[in-house]
Amino acid sequence: MQIISVINYKGGVGKTTTTANLGAGLAWRGKRVLLIDLDPQASLTFSLVTPDEWEEDLAEDTTIKSWFDAYTNKQSSQLSDLIFTPARTATRLVGKGQLDLIASHLGLINVDLELATELGGASLKQSKLNYMKVHRRLADGLHQLDDDAYDYVLIDCPPNFNVVTKTAIVASDFVLIPAKPDYLSTLGIDYLKRNLKELVDNYNEYAELDDRNDNPPIDPAILGIVFTMLQIYGGEPISSIRPFIAKTKKLGLPVFAANIRENKTIFADAPQYGVPVVLNAYSSGTHNDVVDGIERFIDEFLDRIENWSNP
Repeated sequence: MQIISVINYKGGVGKTTTTANLGAGLAWRGKRVLLIDLDPQASLTFSLVTPDEWEEDLAEDTTIKSWFDAYTNKQSSQLSDLIFTPARTATRLVGKGQLDLIASHLGLINVDLELATELGGASLKQSKLNYMKVHRRLADGLHQLDDDAYDYVLIDCPPNFNVVTKTAIVASDFVLIPAKPDYLSTLGIDYLKRNLKELVDNYNEYAELDDRNDNPPIDPAILGIVFTMLQIYGGEPISSIRPFIAKTKKLGLPVFAANIRENKTIFADAPQYGVPVVLNAYSSGTHNDVVDGIERFIDEFLDRIENWSNP
């Protein structure tokens, strides 16, 4: 089971679109995929279920918020109890793979403050033990799943580096960074890289000091930056965005050759129908070009995972 956090400090860069279509595309290829929506905006959740379905079936006690709440309230809970299969994607995937979801909640924004109160302790040792417990919350939950339950877990992170986001990074084997090729969207990538390193260093230092020795060190690899909302002319990115692409490639991080092209019509309509773009059939050549780009990205994603896992 490979766990991948999808993150960028900047909102509106196609992070949720990337997560939904990557997960759906992998499921179409026969993979078992679990999506976890950690963003309080719940865009991934509402891309796959209607607000009415969410309110009726999930909101009260079957979201990632209720699972974090159980921790701060000292109650036992199983992450597996939150997993469900969105009906409309399941219809498209008959005979293929599996696409499941753990939904988010608008109240998740308050969970970070509650988790922060759990980080203190009466002594330095207790503080470090609490640090490990809080930051391993999601990792421990995922480890309770059967090893062969899923091939891939994709975590849609909020556009920040709060405690909830850190629980995702600690649980992850890889980090994927979607980025829109403009000034603001690429500005924070280097800062994100430094914060990832700081988290890994701090966590591993605390893990080393844990006398129980049951928390292995972490080393999530940055799988790469994938450009989204790319405007193409004549088969190439338009001239105004090329400098941002070139600048990003100088950050010392891998960059996907494939990209996700901009098409406001089909990407805006997809959440309304609860089915990611990559699972839809289109008669328009322009729309097919968008899907082809997503498919090439998935090909490259699988190649990178395979090469990393089997050097």
